[in-house]
Amino acid sequence: MRLAILGGGGFRTPLVYEAVAKSVTGLRVDEVILYDLDSQRLDSMRRVMAEMAEQLGPDATKVTATTDLTEAVTGVDFVFSAIRVGGAESRTIDERVALDLGVLGQETIGPGGLAYALRTIPVMQEIARTIAQASPDAWVINFTNPAGIVTEGMRQVLGPRVIGICDTPIGLVRRVGRTLGVDLDRLDYDYLGLNHMGWLRAARVDGVDRLPELLASDEMLGEIEEARLIGFDYVRQAGALPNEYLYYYLHTDSAIGRILEAGRTRGEFLVEQQGKFYRDVADECCTSPLKTWQDALHMREATYMAESRDDERREADVAGGGYQEVALRLMTAIAGDTSERMILNVGNSRDGGRIVDELPDDLVLEVGCVVDGNGVHPQEVAPPTLDQLGRMARLRAAERCILEAAITRDKGKAWEGFATHPLVDSPVLGHKLLDGYIARQPLVAALFD
Repeated sequence: MRLAILGGGGFRTPLVYEAVAKSVTGLRVDEVILYDLDSQRLDSMRRVMAEMAEQLGPDATKVTATTDLTEAVTGVDFVFSAIRVGGAESRTIDERVALDLGVLGQETIGPGGLAYALRTIPVMQEIARTIAQASPDAWVINFTNPAGIVTEGMRQVLGPRVIGICDTPIGLVRRVGRTLGVDLDRLDYDYLGLNHMGWLRAARVDGVDRLPELLASDEMLGEIEEARLIGFDYVRQAGALPNEYLYYYLHTDSAIGRILEAGRTRGEFLVEQQGKFYRDVADECCTSPLKTWQDALHMREATYMAESRDDERREADVAGGGYQEVALRLMTAIAGDTSERMILNVGNSRDGGRIVDELPDDLVLEVGCVVDGNGVHPQEVAPPTLDQLGRMARLRAAERCILEAAITRDKGKAWEGFATHPLVDSPVLGHKLLDGYIARQPLVAALFD
């Protein structure tokens, strides 16, 4: 079994390697191939994982690295994609262009996410074409953000063998199970949405939906990070627990204010923090690259979505799972032909029909699925409420304009995407945003030369 990790020089790559090398799901991976364009970052990650492998012993999974994409994906069984086109520095521009216009500047939410998609989709489609030629039977597990629309773009080339993943939905389900005192395998849930815009609408134990019981209890809701972020009154009125990223849609002014008050964006924090990490690991005096990485990781996780909370994240909300576990569970179910219930980003089709009747067949939803050796099988869900449907349709309409603009280089479509996004909703602002990204983001400007 061979796994290629695209973006192998990325900061969180050791999390994937550790899960794979320890065979935490019972799946044996013989080789992990790291691919990245940045050879220095790639070497830093190799040093971290070499120390990790030394601790794991002589049977640890082999690690190789390359800056050649075709070499990386040839003859592999799975491809894990976690690429950041333009690096963390481009993320800071995504955030600042929006904030300078009084609009939310965040990596995947709002115009920052659209700018990220504009420069990322062409690259990911080219990668998909390379995979199609080099390893047409490989499964692609996509965590490249914005994951929903990037997955949709890659599926245009590779079809249903591209699956988008995210760890936030299953994190919510885990918190609910922990609060109810129920193991995850006993919890039957109804989750529906788009990536970073979804809702847990039922949590059944032995056939009984216990979500109403949880929503009615201040004590129980206090254990759910999403309820603390968004507000007990809202989740009770909605009758559902939203994905934590709904905070940015429901408390937009507060989020903008907190980001500006902090004096630096999340991207600017990570450029500084991770830049220091890579410099430290490259230093020949660094005695333990692994310990240096672990310390930096803890700081990163503890400050995640810091603008949405007054205190540091609780340890119970930081621990457990992560996207590396989601990816490995998905791989294990497909390769080992076991049955696994997961929340994944897949096309809006099920058994010849649609999961959500009102949305297009090829639109990518985030929904509960069963995975086995025959692939990914989306499960039936309750129809969305009008509010849920409206939010999903409006967001994906904007993102699909961006998808078309990224592929066809249609500047008008890009403007339409920015203008119609629910956190912009202004043709005038749409023009200003697009002009700002063209002026300050070279990879966006190159699309429309």
